[in-house]
Amino acid sequence: MTDINKTIEDLGRSFEEFKSTHTQELKALKDGNSTADFLAKQDKINANIDRLQKEVEDAHTKIASAQMGTGTKALRDKEYTSSFEAHMRKGDVQAALNKGTAEEGGYLTPVEWDGTITDKLREESPMRQLAQVQVTSKAGWKKLFNMGGTGSGWVGETDVRPETATPVLAELGFGHGEIYANPAATQQILDDAEINIEAWLASEVQAEFAEQEGVAFISGDGVKKPAGILTYVTGGSNAAKHPFGAIKAINSGAAADIGSDAVLDLIYGLPKKYRQNAQFLTNNLTIAKLRKLKDGQGNYLWQPSAQAGQPATLHGYGLAEDENMPDVAANSLPILFGDFKRGYLIIDRMGIRVLRDPYTKKPYVLFYTTKRVGGGVQNPECLRALKVAA
Repeated sequence: MTDINKTIEDLGRSFEEFKSTHTQELKALKDGNSTADFLAKQDKINANIDRLQKEVEDAHTKIASAQMGTGTKALRDKEYTSSFEAHMRKGDVQAALNKGTAEEGGYLTPVEWDGTITDKLREESPMRQLAQVQVTSKAGWKKLFNMGGTGSGWVGETDVRPETATPVLAELGFGHGEIYANPAATQQILDDAEINIEAWLASEVQAEFAEQEGVAFISGDGVKKPAGILTYVTGGSNAAKHPFGAIKAINSGAAADIGSDAVLDLIYGLPKKYRQNAQFLTNNLTIAKLRKLKDGQGNYLWQPSAQAGQPATLHGYGLAEDENMPDVAANSLPILFGDFKRGYLIIDRMGIRVLRDPYTKKPYVLFYTTKRVGGGVQNPECLRALKVAA
């Protein structure tokens, strides 16, 4: 905790230095002098703030993991795990190895391995942390929405009560696609090295899955992949898909920039009932711009973490970072704001399948690993987007 507190103190000092440098930059700009030196210094300070902020968040993750007591429990499927590892090393099919078998020789990973990869994906993907994740054993997922239309009327004590209108229901399907990784190792390494296959396979799969998922959850077109959240914004390819309509966009007020008033418009453009659990989602370059914004009293809108586990805030709301979000540019959508847990749904088809392939690329053994993942907006009313436009 001492180290965490020191990091938080360093973070506060770095932000104070950033504010001082920004003030000097504004003064130089007003006096007509060069601001190049101040901008270069700001870039260095921003990089340091990013590093310290990540250290605070990583420290909280480690504390939470320690409190959960992970690694102290016995394997829930020890026999199958042992058999699966033997199959990964030698290709031997043991009696216990029968869970999830398929004609092509694929096997579902053990429960602990599946959980390890899922946990790693959750740590890596901001959208998996923000959104609702639903595990299903079905090929797809559908939700029903009440479109209203219930009728009513006023009557006297003895008046006839005629039938009233019935509410209308609308159905929305959440498609999915298959994501894969195909790591390789030589058979000699598998035979001779004291390697942790679980850790190796999980890291390979996590890196590939996280990269592909991250892009799809933000901007995927929904064809053989999740439908990205930005595609539901007014004017997007899926804007007409949801029964409740599109995610509304708030203009930034400038053709190629963001102002402090636009951030306020974005916040209060969201209904009050959704603001309680709302957060911002944007990328690192946009955060650097947001750090310079001030309110009418000259106070900076961005504030660093005050304690471990708490995100940086903008106008008091948490700020999540996803590098798949667009940069600030004309007509782009660099910022999303809202209750992502109620707004976006990720569908995980239960189970990760592994196919051991020692033939295709000799002398390497390929581990063709697949998982079916889907996603889409489940309530556009919970979300708002900032569009860079006058």
